[in-house]
Amino acid sequence: MGKNNIIKAIKEHCEPVIEEIGYDLIDLEFVKENGSNFLRFFIGKPQGISIDDCQKVSEIVGDILDELDPIEESYYLEVSSPGLDRPLKTDKDLKRNIGKDIEMNLYKNIDGKKKYIGELVGFNESHIRIKEEAQVEKEIDRDAISNIKLAVKF
Repeated sequence: MGKNNIIKAIKEHCEPVIEEIGYDLIDLEFVKENGSNFLRFFIGKPQGISIDDCQKVSEIVGDILDELDPIEESYYLEVSSPGLDRPLKTDKDLKRNIGKDIEMNLYKNIDGKKKYIGELVGFNESHIRIKEEAQVEKEIDRDAISNIKLAVKF
């Protein structure tokens, strides 16, 4: 089974269970680092993630993975919070963050700018809409966006 199919199968089996116990599956990756394989679940919930949350999800997905046995080689299972500077990749990520400030990096300049920062006010299949500091709404074509993440302000 190819890497993408492994991720897809794991996600199909684990995501409903993770959501059922009150968490969001933010991202899932299977990577090789320094000669070792890592299966990483990144979870979230509105109140934030604790070590106890990671342990709880780890035990549950560990049982599912033992039964499913989708990965032939040995690997380490990790469950963690994705962190503040993670990319917002899915519509679910965007929906969860409407009303929050985001930072969008673009592939090329649009109206003289390659980076936009503002409040995420909406999105659809083709566009992301933000409200910049001057309270001006700007709609950016999704194909022009290289990444989106929460704007971290100090």
